Amino acid sequence: MSNEWVTVCQEEDLVSGSGICVLFGEQQIAIFHESKKGKLYAISNFDPIGEANVLSRGIIGSIGDKTVVASPLYKQHFCLETGACLEDENMCVSTYAVTLQDGEVMLKKH
Repeated sequence: MSNEWVTVCQEEDLVSGSGICVLFGEQQIAIFHESKKGKLYAISNFDPIGEANVLSRGIIGSIGDKTVVASPLYKQHFCLETGACLEDENMCVSTYAVTLQDGEVMLKKH
């Protein structure tokens, strides 16, 4: 995948305080709209512990100063900024740069 921004959905597709799943090339990406902070986050949709593409269905919240998503399978928490698993330092998910321009949600891999 090139280093260019790619449109993956429209702003109206986003769900405030929740996640959606989009295809980025052949990868499933979970995009979260954290409405209280007005931020977008993008991580791999694949839960490495549950071994399923489910993270977009997780619940977002915070633990300390970290914005996290809780996997709907085993409830482990992944930091939406770094992809690190808070319960297992050996686990993480990929993160992606995400931006909103002219109503289009665009991704670029970190």
